Amino acid sequence: MAIVANVNNGVLDYSYTDSSKDATETAGSDLGYDQFLQLLCAEMQYQDPLEPTTNTDYVAQMATFSQLEATLSLQQTEQNSLASALVGKQVILATETTTGNTTYVEGKVDYVMYENGEVFLSVNDNLYPLSTLDTVADDSYYEAASMANTFNSMISQFPDINNLTLSYKGAVEDAREFYDGMSTYQQGFVASSDLSTLKELEERIAELQAAADASEKNASDTTDETTEETVEESTTT
Repeated sequence: MAIVANVNNGVLDYSYTDSSKDATETAGSDLGYDQFLQLLCAEMQYQDPLEPTTNTDYVAQMATFSQLEATLSLQQTEQNSLASALVGKQVILATETTTGNTTYVEGKVDYVMYENGEVFLSVNDNLYPLSTLDTVADDSYYEAASMANTFNSMISQFPDINNLTLSYKGAVEDAREFYDGMSTYQQGFVASSDLSTLKELEERIAELQAAADASEKNASDTTDETTEETVEESTTT
């Protein structure tokens, strides 16, 4: 409950304690029935006797306050419903670090907790205020985006095309297998630059393999020729 200061001669008195003053000023927007009634009594006590407030005005003020409170209550109910509907959903939260930088947390909402009128989402075993919610994604979208990020990481591990060696052949084949295993919808999330890089890597690996095969064949032919010459020499001798 908010703390309301005493009213002395029509003026709010904060002198009772500094801490109470801070609490009252901080909670100024948290106006409940008790606070409203205190303000109403103060208004009645210090109204202008030449122009007194009518009963109709008081009823109108009460009705306005009741309507405002009902609106705020409905707003809170909608917020709670929204939070409950997020359970099991994939979300992205925008959180602020102690240095003022914004970081993003991705994960599934495990449960919702209500504490002191505030709503918290449990994501990756941590609690985050509902106000940090940035994006909500369905499972298909989140899975496709995650797979695209994984594919990007696989492509990023390779060196420059000019420094590529046959030792990366297996990794290139794994990247191709991963991409081909995606659905058409999931492949749509892959950056065109990543797919182009994969094709360039495959072409380079094919060139290196062809060169290695040719070199091996030449070495084999040279060995066969040497063997034949040795056999001929032995026969002649």
